[in-house]
Amino acid sequence: MKDSRVRRPHVNLGSRRPFRFSDVHNKLTAFGCGAQALITNEDGGSGCVSVCGTASSLPVVCPGIGCCQSPIPQGLKTIEFATSSTSNHSGRVSGSSNPCSYAYLADDRFSDFGGVNLAEFPERNPGNSIAAIEWVVEEKTCEAAMWNSSTFPCRKDSDCVYSKNGNGYRCSCKPGFRGNPYFGCQDINECAEPEKYPCRGRCKNTQGSYSCSCPFWMRGDGKDSCQSLLSVKDTICGGIISFFTIVLLAFILHRRREREKNFLLNGEMLLEHQRVRIFKESELSKATKNYDASHFLGKGGFGHVYKGILPDNTLVAIKKPNGSLDQAQTINQEFQHEIAIVSQVNHINVVKVLGLCLETKLPLLVYEFIPNGTLFDHIHRQRSSIMSTWQNRLRIAAEIAQALDYLHSLANPPIIHGDIKSTNILLDEGFRAKVADFGASVLIYPDQATAMVNKIQGTLGYLDPEYLVTGNLTPMSDVYSFGVVMVELLTGEKPYAGNLARTGETVNLIQYFLTSTENMNLGRIINFAVVREAEMDEIEAFAEVARRCLSFSGRKRPTMNEVAEELGRLRKLNECSCGGESCMSPLTGISEGRVGTTEEQPPASIGTLDMESYEIGR
Repeated sequence: MKDSRVRRPHVNLGSRRPFRFSDVHNKLTAFGCGAQALITNEDGGSGCVSVCGTASSLPVVCPGIGCCQSPIPQGLKTIEFATSSTSNHSGRVSGSSNPCSYAYLADDRFSDFGGVNLAEFPERNPGNSIAAIEWVVEEKTCEAAMWNSSTFPCRKDSDCVYSKNGNGYRCSCKPGFRGNPYFGCQDINECAEPEKYPCRGRCKNTQGSYSCSCPFWMRGDGKDSCQSLLSVKDTICGGIISFFTIVLLAFILHRRREREKNFLLNGEMLLEHQRVRIFKESELSKATKNYDASHFLGKGGFGHVYKGILPDNTLVAIKKPNGSLDQAQTINQEFQHEIAIVSQVNHINVVKVLGLCLETKLPLLVYEFIPNGTLFDHIHRQRSSIMSTWQNRLRIAAEIAQALDYLHSLANPPIIHGDIKSTNILLDEGFRAKVADFGASVLIYPDQATAMVNKIQGTLGYLDPEYLVTGNLTPMSDVYSFGVVMVELLTGEKPYAGNLARTGETVNLIQYFLTSTENMNLGRIINFAVVREAEMDEIEAFAEVARRCLSFSGRKRPTMNEVAEELGRLRKLNECSCGGESCMSPLTGISEGRVGTTEEQPPASIGTLDMESYEIGR
């Protein structure tokens, strides 16, 4: 029979209270065959009707068969239920259904009626339901509430938000914050919760948020994904470039370590000789344009010599060894020997060493640049106007003698040059003579009179015959070599040629010179014009000094001090004669009786000695 009874229970939350039924979570639900439910308030209402079906159990959700659901209006504070049935039930109902209709308001998050038999519903749901109630702080606008800051409830890092279910506002933590907005919200460290706040790059927490940047070789938003900046082709090219970069860096590092090693290896003696400048390899390479052929000056026993231009436009001569790496130890010893000599020499007629480079495998020496070449070139290879006058030849000889006198008498300790020859005499921009190349030089200490050498070094034609026989290098060895240079200046002939350039005669130059002086026939051997009669007297005195320097016995030779004084006297005499003045006599001031009265032997011809038993150095 048709049930026409209507029940109207109601709930009132209070019109002045800040509560209202949640229109989001609450649903009006009705059960039964033909169940009809209605919920109303003063503004209206909503409801639903269920229909009967064959199913005896309720599904998990309510499809409208045996039950129905309806949302409720927003802002409900008072609700009134009305339930009825549209079906007639005759006789006793079966156990699979129920003649009654039910309706209730409940939070659908907690409603679980799936699988319940309709006949069992009263026992399984004894009349209680859970409904969701929402609240607001006040039924005001945010602007009106914020007008009085002392009573405004929203604290730090929170926002005033309007309710979506009627009038009023609530407080809510700002994005990136959490906690109680009525006491103050706290920043969320998103980097500590990667499962909630994903980051596929470098995470950095910020106030109220976080940043996620991709690695420098990738691009994109790290919160979503990072993509490689390079394609496969770019990656391969980058790998190749990286490989060669690493190789280059390794090479540079190796070169730097080699330079440091060479500096330590070559510079052991620098603590004793700190008056010279230390150059870098790159400085000298730049100064010579990487040792370009246009900067090549010449070569000797030690190596090649190049012209260099420093950044301040200073001209230098760079002595570069030409030995192999297998000879490095020997060359280093020779280098240290030479720098030990030249670093303590300071004389106007000696080539000055400016510095050295220790970074190379074989060390480099840097000298002052002497622009006008060697004395040898001016005598033998060039039609040099400087050699056309006796006055210049005498001056050059006197300057060489002064340099050797300094080395023998004033240097501390004294120095024997060991290889005096015209190719080791340079002429500067004023054609002043400068002695160079100390590779064969030795130091004479106070307890030594001579220096015993391991090998004969020097140049054939200039070597002291006594040195060749005894192996003892003495200051008198330099005196002999200087005597040969004096003969060169007088005759213009090469001492080692074996024949005279002017006549073609096969004769030893020294023997030829000595014979000419004994026969008083100097006029036929000199190769320059004598312009004044007084010059011939000076030339004879000059030749007499040279003759005594060429004595076979070192004891019968004058010292370089005596030679320098005599040549200085002759030079002053020459200057006086050129000025029309009457000066001192040109007779030699060197005493012949200072070494005894033993009969002097003529100097031996070097060409007659057995040179195969000697190792001739430079």
